[in-house]
Amino acid sequence: MVHIKPFAVEQWMDTYETTAKYNIAETCAASVSVNELRELSENKTAEIVDLSTVLNYGEIRGNETLRSNLARLYSSRSGNPLPKENILIQPGAIAANALVLYTLVGPGDHVICHYPTYQQLYDYPASLGAEVELWKATPEKQWAPDFEELKGMIKDNTKLIILNNPNNPSGAVLKKTLLQEIVELAREKNITILSDEVYRPLFHGVTPAENEFPPSILSMGYENTICTGSLSKAYSLAGIRTGWVASRNRDLIEKFAEARDYTTISVGILDQQVAAFALDQDCIHSLLGRNIALARTNLELLERFVIKHDEYCTWVKPVAGTTAFIKFCRDDKPIDAREFCKQLQEKTGVMFLPGDCFGEEFKGYVRIGYVNRTDVVKEGLEQARLFMRKEFDDIPLAA
Repeated sequence: MVHIKPFAVEQWMDTYETTAKYNIAETCAASVSVNELRELSENKTAEIVDLSTVLNYGEIRGNETLRSNLARLYSSRSGNPLPKENILIQPGAIAANALVLYTLVGPGDHVICHYPTYQQLYDYPASLGAEVELWKATPEKQWAPDFEELKGMIKDNTKLIILNNPNNPSGAVLKKTLLQEIVELAREKNITILSDEVYRPLFHGVTPAENEFPPSILSMGYENTICTGSLSKAYSLAGIRTGWVASRNRDLIEKFAEARDYTTISVGILDQQVAAFALDQDCIHSLLGRNIALARTNLELLERFVIKHDEYCTWVKPVAGTTAFIKFCRDDKPIDAREFCKQLQEKTGVMFLPGDCFGEEFKGYVRIGYVNRTDVVKEGLEQARLFMRKEFDDIPLAA
């Protein structure tokens, strides 16, 4: 039997999110309804879902319109257009990641994973028999991992370098220069790169005009690159369970398609129609504009909270995505973040997520998802402020 560690983040969310009054642990930009999606579109009369569609398996590798829209997005900043055939639709980015790892990784392989990050990206390959090493980023370096450390980690059997850009939980990005160095190293050693870009393109503290703006890994000129994404985070459509895997290397896509036959026949036809509508040029700019504006507005609220409690809180302000990683201390010692989150939700209805879900070394940290609807974030942070004033001194310190 394959041994895999319990998925700490997902288990916490499963336990607490349905009872939260103010869910500011949520990592999706505030979700929209089909009706709200139509209102965001420039074409208010366009059909989102064709109710005459026969509900068979549909196009096995994915809706052609959806894949064409994705190919356009990945080609916009590249002189080398990405063919739609180089994209496979999956039920969310989590399934896309699993497909890539299941296909490429096994016993005897060495995998390097950017860290901290989503637990799937390092514990799932370990469960497949790979040796996994963590390429650690720290707040002291603004959550930027050290390239020289990465060079020193490479082995003869290194099969895969895994990145998460923008990063969950920190909201930091791997900058363009660092990405170029990673790509050149991988090219020299013939190592494949997997980049989980599920929070792309939700950039709110860095702009495409800046020299260090991070491009997609598919735009870096190296064939053996893979990226995964979904409609859940930046596009507010977690409920349609639609994601993808894309690569410049068509041979890799064909390998994934062969493995996919064992796990995913196809993704729901109607779900993909909604996804295609959202990524159409009539809708995508308004949808992303809404979410970037939400992120900026709500991050200001969160920053005020951190500043107000600066004797207890430290952070590196996020520049992308939907999450912030904040350390809570008292008398310069980290608090018991699990107890903090439990008591906070029990007494106020406010949901945070304890940072040790990302690793035992993150004592005192909490992850806050600040791109929910502004009224939820505003009231949730006010309730957290009142809790800090009345209850925080009684929270135990971390062991």
